[in-house]
Amino acid sequence: MVDFEMGWRNLLFANWSVEPEVVARYLPDALSVDTYDGRAWLSVVAFRNVGLRPRGVPKSVGYDLPELNLRTYVTAPGHERPGILFYNLDADGLPGVLGARLAFDLPYFSANIRMDESDGRVRFASERTHRGAPPLRFSARYEPSGERFRPRPGTRAEFLAERRRLYAMLGDGSVRYLDVEHPRWSLSPAEATIETNEAFKANNIEEPDSEPICYYSPGVDVVGHPPKRLES
Repeated sequence: MVDFEMGWRNLLFANWSVEPEVVARYLPDALSVDTYDGRAWLSVVAFRNVGLRPRGVPKSVGYDLPELNLRTYVTAPGHERPGILFYNLDADGLPGVLGARLAFDLPYFSANIRMDESDGRVRFASERTHRGAPPLRFSARYEPSGERFRPRPGTRAEFLAERRRLYAMLGDGSVRYLDVEHPRWSLSPAEATIETNEAFKANNIEEPDSEPICYYSPGVDVVGHPPKRLES
């Protein structure tokens, strides 16, 4: 496999603080919960993936893929990079979903997604259509609501955003990971109205009882590397 390129655009990061046990009960032995101030985190991220293509191929022939994912934060013994574990990645367009599943070993599901953006204000609505998968609907309106900043080392925003290793659990019990490279995130506080959120229910995770901390980002350009098997 070859490296690949893409852009992540108009992102909402909606982040819920939970007890570490909520996350730990779903992790394989190869991964451990990563915490900030003693708390684990679950994040719903909505965005548009643009220009997905093999590295070196012109952006104009890349594939656009609106996405919605639920993720948490983990470490792996013997690996220095803290990472993200995906529970699901719902995306619009069956060819793109099938290609992403084959290429990246990540848990992609097909969905109908509508994402409209105007002057930084985003309207996002997703409904899963993947045959045999639990239903998942999500809809929200969001926009930046404060000054843009780059997360400082040691802050909660850095903990949640500055991660460049992506993990996924496969049906055979194994864990795959892939590494991505991109500039440091530029974030803003976000004003978000989440109208429907079935991401936790679809993954059999109890609904957090706290309000989310939300960030917005205009996005970054990304280079990704081929997936690898996590060796225990």
